[in-house]
Amino acid sequence: MLAMDQGVVEEWLSEYKTLPDSAVSTYAASLKDKGALVPALYKVIRENYSDLLEPVCHQLFEFYRSGEPQLQRFTLQFLPELLWSLLSASAARDPHTSGCIEALLLGIYNLEIVDKDGQSKVLSFTVPSLSKPSVYHEPSAIGSMALTEGALANHGLSRVVYSGPHLQRETFTAQNRFEVLTFLLLCYNAALSYMTSTSLQSLCQLSSRVCICGYPRQQMRRYKGISTRLTVTSEFLVQLITGIHYALCNGEVELGSKALDDVLYRSQLELFPEALLVGNAIKSSLRGAALKSNNKEGARSIQVEITPTSSRISRNAVTSLSIRGHRWKRHGETHTLGKEVISSSRTETDEHFENSQGID
Repeated sequence: MLAMDQGVVEEWLSEYKTLPDSAVSTYAASLKDKGALVPALYKVIRENYSDLLEPVCHQLFEFYRSGEPQLQRFTLQFLPELLWSLLSASAARDPHTSGCIEALLLGIYNLEIVDKDGQSKVLSFTVPSLSKPSVYHEPSAIGSMALTEGALANHGLSRVVYSGPHLQRETFTAQNRFEVLTFLLLCYNAALSYMTSTSLQSLCQLSSRVCICGYPRQQMRRYKGISTRLTVTSEFLVQLITGIHYALCNGEVELGSKALDDVLYRSQLELFPEALLVGNAIKSSLRGAALKSNNKEGARSIQVEITPTSSRISRNAVTSLSIRGHRWKRHGETHTLGKEVISSSRTETDEHFENSQGID
């Protein structure tokens, strides 16, 4: 690490300690103007044996514990790099180099699973219904729906998914490691629109490394890091795919495409249906889309294919209701037509009879 970078980090460590509470918001807003700070902090995190790693992790935790949103997002931008440092250290069986990183990640996790009153959070998510419009579809484009929202409500089929309450963790174990890391990625994905391009690149690199290390694809990617296979879970990969999707649509096309392919590669080897479903759906939706690699400083968004509002089903399409109506209509017309035929036949017969009798 260069002396200049070390000086930048040491100055950052000292100035926050002497900051009064009234100046925290102003200080948080000024961090984005420190162009040399973020690259220097990345170098500290990547050097596991740096003397600055422990004070840096401590200050990042103080940022997150302050409750100031900008300081919390400043800490979150380093989350992918912190996760990789932890996983690579655990794979190398070198826990002494990752102790402060473990403490930082566990501290963020324990802060996020409770509300302001210290009560456990329970997150809820209502599974969307096709009868209600969304950014992905219009109900009118689907045609006549047998199961409307009212019918679903009457049958009790509206589904709400709950997450939590989560248990407090004091240390990482083989059983809870990916439960904690998946939740941390969920927090990171909630703030994706605030993440820098460097953070998104780090996320893509994390995804590729976690999925290919120890497998033949590692040689194809020419990655010379650890060669130990890392255990992953389907939920963890789904959270990675969520972040990769955002990175793909916001300037990181090359890294994002490689990361998505690597996650799908690992999902196929592990037979993870959830990760395969989400990853292939995103890959299909982006196929043929004009992804721009220079959209790093513009408006942040996620590209989706909007279903046309015009109905794809003809208004004259045959349905069970139209068949019944058509049958009754034809029956009525036949009945009326039969009366007209009989009446016309009787008139012709009367005229023929009168002519044969010589009646004018």
